Amino acid sequence: MLDALPWMRELDEELKNNILRFWAEKGVDTARGGFYGEIDGQLRVNEHADKGLVLNARILWTFSAAYRHYKDEQYLEIAGRAYDYLIGHFLDRDHGGLYWMVDADGHPSQDKKQIYGQAFAIYALSEFYLADGRQEALDASIELYQLIERHSHDPIHQGYIEALGRDWSHTDNFSLSNKDLNEKKSMNTHLHVLEAYTNLYRAWKSPTLASSLTRLIEVTLEKIVDRATGHFRLFFDEEWNAKGSHISYGHDIEGSWLLMEAAEVLQDQTLLERVRAVAVRMAEAVLAKGVDHDGGIWNEAEPDGVTDANKDWWPQAEAMVGFYNAYELTGESKFRAAAIHSWKFIQTYIVDREHGEWHWGVDPNGSPLPGGTKISAWKCPYHNGRACLEMLSRLQKETNLQEVDSL
Repeated sequence: MLDALPWMRELDEELKNNILRFWAEKGVDTARGGFYGEIDGQLRVNEHADKGLVLNARILWTFSAAYRHYKDEQYLEIAGRAYDYLIGHFLDRDHGGLYWMVDADGHPSQDKKQIYGQAFAIYALSEFYLADGRQEALDASIELYQLIERHSHDPIHQGYIEALGRDWSHTDNFSLSNKDLNEKKSMNTHLHVLEAYTNLYRAWKSPTLASSLTRLIEVTLEKIVDRATGHFRLFFDEEWNAKGSHISYGHDIEGSWLLMEAAEVLQDQTLLERVRAVAVRMAEAVLAKGVDHDGGIWNEAEPDGVTDANKDWWPQAEAMVGFYNAYELTGESKFRAAAIHSWKFIQTYIVDREHGEWHWGVDPNGSPLPGGTKISAWKCPYHNGRACLEMLSRLQKETNLQEVDSL
């Protein structure tokens, strides 16, 4: 069993000297501004790659959060660079909101309003405000929240429509990527709107926002979580009829702790108890059938078994936090052990000791997947950076409690 202090030292080393250092040294696009849109696994830069909203928002969140933790000015400088690029190139000054993608020179290349992307901008801008105190960043977060509520919220069936056109008009192009079903509602978008509203509420204690966040938690508990299995349903039509039976272990374990975080900021004790029970149930479900003998969690499954036995980087990061969160909620040592096994798996297989940062993922034999990028529209410093920051904070509380108990 790994004690809290040595675990914290390992996390601190990984975060500062691998993850954050990699993005600060390799990710900055000095020629065109902002950050590169793509770098492959051998560190070859694709100078012509488009630059994604999710990538740039996640860089902004990560370095803002890192500055809040370490108070290191170099992290705030990179966050400022990300903020300037996001506002300078992604912001739609005619219709509001942010473009989904810009080209290498910063001109819109995909201009639809994907709500998933708007949510990550709220998440990042509110974190930058908490780090830097810049009022315009908070104002931009609030404006995005109001745009989502005005154009995407479904007042009849609740929840949020996946995407709209540039001018917030109807679109038939809902899906995030070619892996996703083209349905009007998804777990993934709702999970990250939840995450965004939670962080915005830390900065802006609006009663209206509190109502939106409460309603979203309730929708997640009632429509998205399958209470019988403890898994998320992934895709839905407008009336919340589920489409497919796919299981995403990474989203399940990530959602378990993000739901708890959302309920905690609201401090509604009745809601908190409901969420606590669901969060533990979800962690139980992943631990029971989603974890391999090596401590890594598989990507995806159907009810009758695993369908993708690869282990991408981000579910491993979320598993460490999600299992530790379940340990905090229950005191059950099996969850703390699972979090440690996740961390050991990350160190053994996912951290790239040769090129830096983390591999995209590994196959069932533990070999890095071919073709995985280091930087891309989806390969960002957010899952792994956030996991380290979360664990540092949670383990610090554990050490504080141990010190109190020893007095």
